[in-house]
Amino acid sequence: MTTPPDLFPEKTPETSAPAWIAADWGTSQLRLWVMDAQSQVIDRITSDRGMSRLRPQDYEPTLLGLLGGHLTLGDNSDTDPIPVICCGMAGSRQGWAEAPYATAPCPPPGIAEATRPAIQGKRLTVYLLPGIKTTGPADVMRGEETQIAGYLAQDSNQSEPQVICLPGTHSKWAKLDQGRVISFSTFMTGEMFALLRGQSVLKHCVSEEGWDATAFTQAITETLAAPAAIAAQLFRLRADALLSGQRPETGRARLSGLLIGAELAATENYWSHKSVTILGTDTLARCYETALSALGCAAQRVDAETLTLSGLCAAYDQLQKSQTP
Repeated sequence: MTTPPDLFPEKTPETSAPAWIAADWGTSQLRLWVMDAQSQVIDRITSDRGMSRLRPQDYEPTLLGLLGGHLTLGDNSDTDPIPVICCGMAGSRQGWAEAPYATAPCPPPGIAEATRPAIQGKRLTVYLLPGIKTTGPADVMRGEETQIAGYLAQDSNQSEPQVICLPGTHSKWAKLDQGRVISFSTFMTGEMFALLRGQSVLKHCVSEEGWDATAFTQAITETLAAPAAIAAQLFRLRADALLSGQRPETGRARLSGLLIGAELAATENYWSHKSVTILGTDTLARCYETALSALGCAAQRVDAETLTLSGLCAAYDQLQKSQTP
């Protein structure tokens, strides 16, 4: 197993020659890691050239432009092309080329299941990793499965069932067993928060910044006690602001707590009487940790970006083994 690399290393002469490229191509953002032959990071590149801004014919020029001086040889060189292993929305139906979903229960799909889009030049060869789907009920993930692969690559205890939470715009809860994704559920909690805060009547009483930790945990408890009343609980944010002068930062924390509480009410069979690993270390991940801890669930956070890169490294290991005589 490849050791998870340092995300922000110093460049050295020993690690100056790129051997492959790791790519996380999301809807709004692209992250690239230029890797040496030992899967250590030479350079890290971020761009706003996400899937939503690109046509299929734009992906290859985007990569070539961003990688710049790392690709020193032209298309007429006899040197082998550099592999680009990519997870995320580049493999969606609206992306570069569709990488069909694997069906759960299944291990996170790897290089053997990857789609190779057509390439005009000779400097790159691209592998688009698939996502995972369930059909009853219908659900999909694309990109998160690579974080799960990275988590499994670092976890030595795959024989026990595990529960992981992936907070985000569309948060996901997944059950793992024996190195496989058994089932998962997706919640639009983050998107609902953004829509309600910015485009509903609540925009007048919910701030863009600030926090009230006590109000957050109280809202979690309130929603867990009566999840069916969520619509009424949301309007009370407006009423409390009008009648009792509730501060906007308190409104922000209560809105977050109500929505995350509704998600936790729906996922109680995932986290109740179990430990949960949260893939993320940002503010949102800490909110989930606080909420779960308040409910008596043992939760731990791990860095999601490191796991994404670890999952891409695992796919590169698979590629290397497949090419070994």
